[in-house]
Amino acid sequence: MAFFDQDLSAFFQFLQTEKRYSEHTLKNYRRDIHGFLEYCNEIQLADWTEIDQQHIRSYVARVHRQGLAGKSIQRLLSSLRSLFRFLLRNSKLKLNPAVDVAAPKSNRKLPEVLSPDKLDHLMHLDGSDPLAVRDMAIMELFYGCGLRLSELVGLDLKKIDWQGQTLNVLGKGSKQRIAPFGDKARLAMRNWLKLRGQFTNEDEPALFVSQRGMRISASSVQQRLKKWAMKKGIDQRIYPHLMRHSFASHILESSHDLRAVQELLGHANLSTTQIYTHLDFQHLAKVYDAAHPRAKKK
Repeated sequence: MAFFDQDLSAFFQFLQTEKRYSEHTLKNYRRDIHGFLEYCNEIQLADWTEIDQQHIRSYVARVHRQGLAGKSIQRLLSSLRSLFRFLLRNSKLKLNPAVDVAAPKSNRKLPEVLSPDKLDHLMHLDGSDPLAVRDMAIMELFYGCGLRLSELVGLDLKKIDWQGQTLNVLGKGSKQRIAPFGDKARLAMRNWLKLRGQFTNEDEPALFVSQRGMRISASSVQQRLKKWAMKKGIDQRIYPHLMRHSFASHILESSHDLRAVQELLGHANLSTTQIYTHLDFQHLAKVYDAAHPRAKKK
């Protein structure tokens, strides 16, 4: 793959500096593209111009046979299209060979959610332990604000607006968004801040820190949620995105405002948010029957 290296280096630099993609997104791009280029090396392609649509279709068929899911193949093709667009702009190609290649269809997995009763049970922690106080605040922000795991661990003290009760969080694609929080989350954070000084000094910017006084890691947060779920006897796998899914589903059930949920979650496209509407289809039917002029029976 040596003949690709210089162009790849420029492409990933472009994604990092101009597109401002997160390290997680860059990791996915690298994995997808390097996998395809290993295939190109295997079939002895020596230049970008030798890659055509059939090569991409063959590679997609191969990884699909190997068990790669449709959604992952969609991401793979998106990575390749982005790479080829970059090469087009830099006169390395005359056309994008991935532009008309489609991923195999796959069933869209509906998000899991926790019932309000289970959430209430999970979030009643022993208030005497400082780490339990911290974990309580973490769970309140996951469920109370719908934060992603990366948004929570990246949250700094200076990003909290106590008067307006909002958080300035860094979301996907390094996009800033404002997330409101309620009184319970406010109280939980205040309780944690009273104890935070036991673990770190004033120079640490992170809201949530580990026992060693540094910004808490994503894996630590995941492990703490698992621990509390086991301790509480909850017969369901508990993970950060489950809290976010529950937040979105419960808000939609109560408000029936899909656009508002989209803004709260920080989704770029409404289609991403629409997956939560499966929980409330019966309500939509009732709204139609009550509001549409031709829905009422005479």
